[in-house]
Amino acid sequence: MTVLAPVPVRHARNGMVCAIDHLASSAGVDLLRHGGSAADAAVAASAVLAVTSQHLCGLGGDLWALVHAGGGVVALNASGRAGWGADPERLRAEGHRTVPAFGHPAAVTVPGCADGWLALHRRFGRLPLADVLAPARHYAVDGFPASPGLVAAFPRVAGLPGADDYRLPGGLSPGSLVVRAGVGRALAALAGGDRDGFYRGALGDDFLSVTGGQHTPEDLDRVQADWVDPVAADAWGHRIWAAPPNSQGYLTAAAAWIAGGLALPDPDDPAWAHLLVESARQASYDRPEVLHEGADGRALLEPARLAPRRAAVDPGRASPLGVPAGAGDTIGLCALDAGGMGVSLVQSNASGWGSGLVVPGTRIFLHNRGRGFSLEPGHPAELGPGRRPPHTLCPTLVTRPDGSLRAVAATMGGDAQPQVLLQLLARLLAAGEDPGEVVAAGRFALGAPLGPDGEPLGDGFETWTAGGAVSVAVEGQAPPAWAEGLRQRGHQVVEVAAWSSSFGHAHLIEVDERTGTLSGASDPRAAAGGLVGW
Repeated sequence: MTVLAPVPVRHARNGMVCAIDHLASSAGVDLLRHGGSAADAAVAASAVLAVTSQHLCGLGGDLWALVHAGGGVVALNASGRAGWGADPERLRAEGHRTVPAFGHPAAVTVPGCADGWLALHRRFGRLPLADVLAPARHYAVDGFPASPGLVAAFPRVAGLPGADDYRLPGGLSPGSLVVRAGVGRALAALAGGDRDGFYRGALGDDFLSVTGGQHTPEDLDRVQADWVDPVAADAWGHRIWAAPPNSQGYLTAAAAWIAGGLALPDPDDPAWAHLLVESARQASYDRPEVLHEGADGRALLEPARLAPRRAAVDPGRASPLGVPAGAGDTIGLCALDAGGMGVSLVQSNASGWGSGLVVPGTRIFLHNRGRGFSLEPGHPAELGPGRRPPHTLCPTLVTRPDGSLRAVAATMGGDAQPQVLLQLLARLLAAGEDPGEVVAAGRFALGAPLGPDGEPLGDGFETWTAGGAVSVAVEGQAPPAWAEGLRQRGHQVVEVAAWSSSFGHAHLIEVDERTGTLSGASDPRAAAGGLVGW
């Protein structure tokens, strides 16, 4: 077996929270200790990250969640919609072939994060929302130490208006005390549970002033969070739950179903990586054509649709695609409580600091999730007023045949999120590894084909635009035989340094079937990561 840097598995009896930042995890577990639910803990951790990790997520972005409670699973779609000023014809006339991702308001949809917190808390919370948001308000007003990831990401926006929170005497360095008073005011406006404090009044007016006529007050009046039915597929004796379209979550479940019917060898064998790569490719190659807000997630997971794709997997080489089948950056966190409620929550600005547009006063960076829209005339995901774009965020839950919760998992990673989750699930359910081994193991990530310079084209959001002709990035601590073994099977391989954040910041919590004890691990690729149990 490959020897890996140790990733400790934490064990707890009463509750557990995994996130990229120990400040967020600690805030969530503190609420569990005071009688809060897993939903309270998830919202608290998410809110802290909206303060401390603006380079990944924030109140200017979106949120998705899966909740296991009362023996069932529900999904929360808090992804924002395009405003009534969205005009694909104008963008095409300006010469754009895709929605411009940075510095342009066309990519800004109404942020759904705040509505998502409110919806999750109203349905599953136990403590007052003011208490749930209190840790985040404390860090916003009194300050928090800058993480290495935040410091490394700041140069991208250092010259932009609104980045003043991070312009400190002597410069920004790890451990520097950052105060985000404007975000604190936004959190205070939400603390009473009324969305109007965030989406209307001065905060709403400031948002409208930035988006250049893309949005109207009526766009902000529309609640951006909906409870929807999740989708699921069976693999390795378990049920894999995912968020439905417009989320790409169906790709996690579809790839797991395909891989679950293949003869996977030991994870050190390059055939392990090849078969999982092929499962992901067969599940995902037509994503640009089939993923849109109106897509039927259950139909996308029908065994009759996926079976020809599984049959097309060749153990010896990369397969051709097109079998007829019938029709950012981000944060992920997980929370479980003593009552058995589990939450997988993913929150995002889309790519890094999002659009680079900043709401005056609060200095909240607005996401660029609208980059997921198509500008192809007549495409089902074409940019249009009131529409939701195809979304990379894909929270994941695993249940046993009796409906009991086996695991919650979440990751960041743009288009690679389903591939990261597929690898976690295969190691946990097929290889029988513990959460520490699962999270530490080297990964692959699929990307756009290689350009003339040998580097993947695009920035992690164009993986499937070439119809499944992809490159395979292999992480440095992956088994040594993987890279050459994949090349021999016809894959374009790029070898990447070990412990790279481009392979996701993933978290996993598992529930012991016999004792109910929780075991979890937090991704070492997140330098400030943390897992706290109680």
